[in-house]
Amino acid sequence: MNEIVISGSGIFTPTDSISNEELVASFNHYVEQFNREHAEEIASGEIGPLEETSADFIVKVSGIKSRFVMNKSGILDPAIMSPRIKEYTDEGISCQAQMGEHAARIALRQAGKTPEEVDAVLVACTQVQRPYPAIAIEIQHLLGAGGFALDMQAACSAMSFGIQTASDAIHRGHANCVLVISPEICTARIRFRDRESHFLFGDAAAAIVVEKGASCQSRYAFEILGTKLHTQFSDAIRSNFGFFVQQISTWIPDSPDRFFSQNGQKVFKEIIPLASQFIKEHLSQLEIEISDLKRLWLHQANARINRLISKRVFGREVTRKESPIILDKYANTSSAGAIIAFHKYNDDLKIGDIGVLCSFGAGYSIGSVVLRKST
Repeated sequence: MNEIVISGSGIFTPTDSISNEELVASFNHYVEQFNREHAEEIASGEIGPLEETSADFIVKVSGIKSRFVMNKSGILDPAIMSPRIKEYTDEGISCQAQMGEHAARIALRQAGKTPEEVDAVLVACTQVQRPYPAIAIEIQHLLGAGGFALDMQAACSAMSFGIQTASDAIHRGHANCVLVISPEICTARIRFRDRESHFLFGDAAAAIVVEKGASCQSRYAFEILGTKLHTQFSDAIRSNFGFFVQQISTWIPDSPDRFFSQNGQKVFKEIIPLASQFIKEHLSQLEIEISDLKRLWLHQANARINRLISKRVFGREVTRKESPIILDKYANTSSAGAIIAFHKYNDDLKIGDIGVLCSFGAGYSIGSVVLRKST
């Protein structure tokens, strides 16, 4: 048996949650205060007034109704409008490692594996809390796993890149069992004073176990039929922040380019045909008919984008069961989103059913993982 399977998945969901209504109240308070304090400049035309927002606007443009966050109080405080994440110290544990360890232990339990059976730990996410030592090595230490560990970043597609890396390592005999973990503190890179993006992201962690099919004892296994990755340069989604840049450049705490920014219309126009065609081509290469596809677990960024990608893939309107949406409660959790959807919406599938995990995001980067339920 040469097949490789995903034998377990797990997620970590923060305790704190922020509704659209709460977020809007904080944002509008800031807007009212800004416009009042800059009334003279606004009246003279030197600057324009800030515009208030609404919960209905957020739902209309994104489909998001709430989001889980690692720190609620700082985000909702109009004087701060930023999460207060405890700074890592030599004596402490990084926030990302705590999130990742929690999700990993759930995935291991579902797979029927112990940490000692893990040969590699890959942290695949958008951004890590520090450049070194690797968050993956810290999680490896916390779990008591063996082998090797490394961090890798590919924006919202990081998990797909991690799955292919894990699969390749097993194929080449470098590992028998690999943990791939996406701990995402997305709220740390949002400018909560920006009306167009302050509502987009939430925090969460997701983890999967990738292993040889011959050693799998899980009742929830999915065989990996194929993986496919693609990147092409685009700066439509970007952040100019970097740890070297912070040290050597003039630091402006609220400088918009240091946070997440995007050209939303450009992304919408370009990513839908790119992702939908990518999925169809991958299925065709594996000689799988669209009619055999039962589930699409897509990156969770925007409900309308997901609906249109799914429609192009299936050639028709799809049900929420066929293409699950979790962003209404989680918002965009970057690389963790597709796995959260997979974790919550796969137990109804039957042996032999086929599904596709697909991620897409900044870069542009895109990844597809075709799965078949095997146990």
